[in-house]
Amino acid sequence: MDVAESSQLAHTQAKLRTIEAEAARKRIIDLAKSARPRAAKPAAPVTKPAATRRRAAKATPPAAAEPVIASAADEPLDEATFALRSLQQAHANNRRFEASDDELLHFYEQMVLIRRFEEKAGQLYGLGLIGGFCHLYIGQEAVAVGLQSALSEGHDSVITGYRDHGHMLAYGIDPKVIMAELTGRGAGISRGKGGSMHMFSTDHKFYGGHGIVGAQVPLGAGLAFAHKYRNDGGVCMAYFGDGAANQGQVYETFNMAALWKLPIVFVVENNGYAMGTAVKRGSAETHFYRRGTAFRIPGIDVNGMDVLEVRQAAEVALEFVRGGNGPVLLELKTYRYRGHSMSDPAKYRSREEVQEMREKHDPIEAAKTELLQRGVAEDRIKDIDKKIRQVVAEAADFAESSPEPALAELYTDVVVEQY
Repeated sequence: MDVAESSQLAHTQAKLRTIEAEAARKRIIDLAKSARPRAAKPAAPVTKPAATRRRAAKATPPAAAEPVIASAADEPLDEATFALRSLQQAHANNRRFEASDDELLHFYEQMVLIRRFEEKAGQLYGLGLIGGFCHLYIGQEAVAVGLQSALSEGHDSVITGYRDHGHMLAYGIDPKVIMAELTGRGAGISRGKGGSMHMFSTDHKFYGGHGIVGAQVPLGAGLAFAHKYRNDGGVCMAYFGDGAANQGQVYETFNMAALWKLPIVFVVENNGYAMGTAVKRGSAETHFYRRGTAFRIPGIDVNGMDVLEVRQAAEVALEFVRGGNGPVLLELKTYRYRGHSMSDPAKYRSREEVQEMREKHDPIEAAKTELLQRGVAEDRIKDIDKKIRQVVAEAADFAESSPEPALAELYTDVVVEQY
């Protein structure tokens, strides 16, 4: 192929991508418009007889007009404002993913795997087999499972903070090598050097695990830039918490991602507490999905305790992002049952608060109840529970029996050995 033909091919491909992006944008807008309430027609004025009007004027002086405060819903939406709200309206119009029984069983199995794995990790921490910090994902399972089930494993990128075990499991990574990493063994996915907070796997396009609050967000933008630069169709999903949402680097990243229309989904896992600080005590704007408005980034408010609602939000967000429209900001309202880390007794909240969330909003119990209501045999659910307990037990045995790294490993991975 000569230079002219190559140039013509590149031009044609670029034109096709533009057409596809515009089609995706129109699908989102059409879906949102179907949910947009129509304004009621004003009632026709009632005309009184002239004599009545004159008598009324003499009898009572004209009252002072009361100020009218218009709500946001009453404001006419210009094109730019409507585009910002369109994804939220699209999600409100169709909140839950229409999963088959097999799909919902798979979501249930993934959530149970994360729950049982984290419970076992907590036990091993108590036995002294896991050192350093350890942040458990118990209660938040629906977030990682619902979102990452919509991604293409090994193609799309994932990056998160220090509460990272669940995200790795949801991305299909072997529980054995994750547990071995937690216990600092050479068989761990990062050869025992990452530990709980800094696990990493380029093979799976899982880029950590980061202990610095909010540091993963600009790195996620870099991953998204790489996807766009390579034109590989990939998307980066960057998780951070409600505490990290107040970090300045997050907003620098929002600006850059919106400016360059990077293929990234920003995910705020709002579990209600930044360590021990409640959201309302640490954030002036507690609706995190609106935090991207100043950068023209549309947001979606999602119930993070319902795996099917999470998955549906992922569908809407990913269609928008893959269409070349730039980033989306998701707020997943969720809850962690344990303390911030294993050293946190969580005395800043009541036992009754935690118990109420467990009893009324647990994502695993909700999925189980829906499966039974659909007529799925209880034995199938019990078989999954039994299978997962065995998988987690084998992962723990593998970790405990694996050797620690050799002393020579002190001198490896100091610098990048391959790109």
